[in-house]
Amino acid sequence: MTKKVYIETMGCQMNKSDTERMLGMLSHFNYEETKIQEDADLLMVNTCSIRQLSEDKAFSQLGVWGKWKKDNKPDLKIGICGCVAQQKARKVFSRAPYVDFVLGTHKIYSLPDVIRRINAGERVCECEETNLATANEKGYPINRVKSTNAWINITEGCNNFCTYCIVPYTRGRERSRLPEVIIKEVKDALADGFKEITLLGQNVDSYGKDFKDKNYRLAQLLRDINAIEGNFRIRFVTSYPTDITDELIETARDLDKVCEYFHIPMQSGSSRVLKAMNRRYDRETYAKIVEKVRKMIPDVTITSDFIAGFPGETEEEFVETLTAIDEFELDYSNVAAYSPREKTVAAKWTDKFIPEDIKDERFQRLNLKVQENCLKSNLKYVGREMEVLVENFYEHKGKMINTGKTRNFKTVHIPCDKDLTGQFINVKISGAKTWYLKGKIL
Repeated sequence: MTKKVYIETMGCQMNKSDTERMLGMLSHFNYEETKIQEDADLLMVNTCSIRQLSEDKAFSQLGVWGKWKKDNKPDLKIGICGCVAQQKARKVFSRAPYVDFVLGTHKIYSLPDVIRRINAGERVCECEETNLATANEKGYPINRVKSTNAWINITEGCNNFCTYCIVPYTRGRERSRLPEVIIKEVKDALADGFKEITLLGQNVDSYGKDFKDKNYRLAQLLRDINAIEGNFRIRFVTSYPTDITDELIETARDLDKVCEYFHIPMQSGSSRVLKAMNRRYDRETYAKIVEKVRKMIPDVTITSDFIAGFPGETEEEFVETLTAIDEFELDYSNVAAYSPREKTVAAKWTDKFIPEDIKDERFQRLNLKVQENCLKSNLKYVGREMEVLVENFYEHKGKMINTGKTRNFKTVHIPCDKDLTGQFINVKISGAKTWYLKGKIL
């Protein structure tokens, strides 16, 4: 008998990829996805713990479902997975006693067995560490969200232990998936009609460091994927600055399917703050890396991440972050106010915490600086001819619009009455807004 499952996905692309894998496993066991929570027999939240707000949002959602279960649906099954699940493990049951299972980031391939056990009346917690490289040899399908882009994780975990970051505690140490497994997933995604492949990892350019029996790194993986026949694009995120090798830059430059795009998180423009964050570079080192990428890859888009209000950050050090965005001509940056996370080193520095009003004010200034630089970056492309992969088709103010991405990750809005989703088209850039370009089909 077919049952329905709803998964609420929070956080990064890695979680989105995990959700697709879990939906694929569940489809193999007679569960079909529903977009309507109230119709589901199984409700799951795939969580993010990078900030406290994300964790609180997850437990709030669980609380709503728990009330449904108590009031109207006693047979409803509820599960929590992702980073909060990995971090809290059995503590979840104390906070949310209506939850049937807790599934950590290392154990998503145990999901079919977990479902069998909860249907037999057990309450299950699966949060032990697993070797990612061999975990998916059972060959379960992947139920990918229908779009132009397929997310494929190639490595998981992190060895860097930045003082603000919970990832090493929730995702574990770095573990690379086998290249033959990745390449098969790429070929399967292309056969299903996807036109862009994004390789994922917390530190994607660390791929292959943990292999004991082979010298096989990200550059070689890119070459092998680029050799697959077909018209498609390749991206990779996220890069750790000092793991970007000359070989990787040269490979990205020389391969025709690899896009001119690097996401290189900096986190702070202050060398002292970077040291306190336990980042393995200073401002000058980051500058040299960005300069090298820009020199070797024309028209490259470089995006970054920054934190406002890190413990002990002075006003002068925060201004260094604002000047870094200008100096390195960063095309876009994700920004966040510092949020203390359990187990991390910086969370213990309570005497250095920045007052909330000052932290919020810095966050707003950082946002304004990002907007300013986005517009400045976009204006450079007005009048240029660019290739766009169309991703969406929708109506806006009475006009039909196609939207898509250039190779260097610029969003373009193109007025057109015909749905061109999934097609590569050439456009002339006719205008620029803060968050997107305007284009006309050639």
